[in-house]
Amino acid sequence: MKRLDEQVVLISGGASGLGAAIVDRFVDEGARVVVLDRSAAGCAEITNRYAGAVKTVTGDVRVYADNVRAVSLATQTFGRLDSVIGNAGIWDYSVSLVDLPEDKLNETFDELFQINVLGYLLLAKAAVTDLVRSQGSIIYTVSNAGFLPAGGGPLYTAAKHAVVGLIRQLAFELAPHVRVNGVAPGAISTNLRGPQSLGMQDRKFPGSAMQAGAADFVPVGRMPTPAEYAGAYVFFACREDNFPATGAILNHDGGFGVRGLGKVLRGGDDLLARLKLDEEQMP
Repeated sequence: MKRLDEQVVLISGGASGLGAAIVDRFVDEGARVVVLDRSAAGCAEITNRYAGAVKTVTGDVRVYADNVRAVSLATQTFGRLDSVIGNAGIWDYSVSLVDLPEDKLNETFDELFQINVLGYLLLAKAAVTDLVRSQGSIIYTVSNAGFLPAGGGPLYTAAKHAVVGLIRQLAFELAPHVRVNGVAPGAISTNLRGPQSLGMQDRKFPGSAMQAGAADFVPVGRMPTPAEYAGAYVFFACREDNFPATGAILNHDGGFGVRGLGKVLRGGDDLLARLKLDEEQMP
C-alpha cells in the first residue's frame, strides 16, 4: 500500500525545483495534489504530466485570495484537504549587510519576507478550517539558514529563523487538531531565484561552479538532489509514521551542523577592505 493513498495535499511553489520533486514523490505515494505557483508555464507542464492527479492554480503566495483559490480547488475537486506544504521561496544570494544597497533595503526586506514568511502564514490561514476537519498537517520548508549563519545574507537568514518561530507557534495554537512541522534542507541542486528588487529574479542557484565544488564544503560529499529531500515531506505527512511529531523540524542539511573544528570561517575577514577602512588606524 502506498503511504499517502487518498490524501489530498496542497503545495506552494510546486511547479519547479524542490517543490516539483515533492509533487513527484507525493503522486508516487498515492496522493492527489494541488499546486499553487506563479509560473503559468510550470503549472501547465505539471498538470499535463499528471493528468487527473494534479491540479494547479497560477497565483502569488503573497495574495490571500490566491491561497484561498488553491484550497477551494483542492476541496471542490478532491473532496478534502489533508496537508499543506509551504515551499515557495526566494534566496538573497548571501548579499551581506555591507553590500545591501541603502535605497533597496526596505523594498528587498518586504519582498523576501512577504514571499518566504507571509506566504506561509497566508497558506495556513486559508487552509486551517479544512485541516482541522481532516486532522491534517502543515509542513514548511525551512533551511539550514533557520539554524546557522552563512546560509544566506541577513535578510534570508532572518526570514528562515522567522519560519522556525512560525512552526512552533502554529504547532502550539493548532494542537491537538493540526500537526505543524518543518523540513530544513541544506545545499540542494535546484534553481532558486533572487529578489526582483535587487535585479536577481533571473539568477539561478546553485550554479555550475558551486555544484562542481560541493564535495569540498558539503559534509555528505556531494550536492543532494531535490528528489533526495522529498521523502522527508512524505514522512511528516504520513499519519501512520508521524502522528507524534508537531513543532518538529528535521535538520536535513547534508551535515552542515556537524562540520566540526577546522579552518576558522569568519564572514568579516575582509570587512575593513570592503568598508575602505585603514587597518593601521584601527585600535
